[in-house]
Amino acid sequence: MAPNLLNQDFAATAPNQAWCGEITYIATDEGWLYLAGLKDLFSGELVAYSMSERMTKNLVMHALFRVVASRRPAPGLIHHTDRESQYCALAYQALVRQFGMQGSMSRRGMLR
Repeated sequence: MAPNLLNQDFAATAPNQAWCGEITYIATDEGWLYLAGLKDLFSGELVAYSMSERMTKNLVMHALFRVVASRRPAPGLIHHTDRESQYCALAYQALVRQFGMQGSMSRRGMLR
């Protein structure tokens, strides 16, 4: 797990300094659909998302791959999430490190 680098300070002074990840769910006629999103804390823009019928580490990994491919952030970006199991997965944490990001986590369920 990662330390809380943001410590409830969600302000950024430039794009691609800090991204915040979250998972939510949407009720559909066919059942639940899970949405993993990454938001740039500078602009508040949703910079990547992924949707799936299952809430797995692959859901959040797919969103992370998408944003890295489109934004190409410099090393050192703060990647902040809560401590949901998908974000704590070893494979996801390895991906955050592989992309040169600094992992940051609030306690479980307390992203805001």
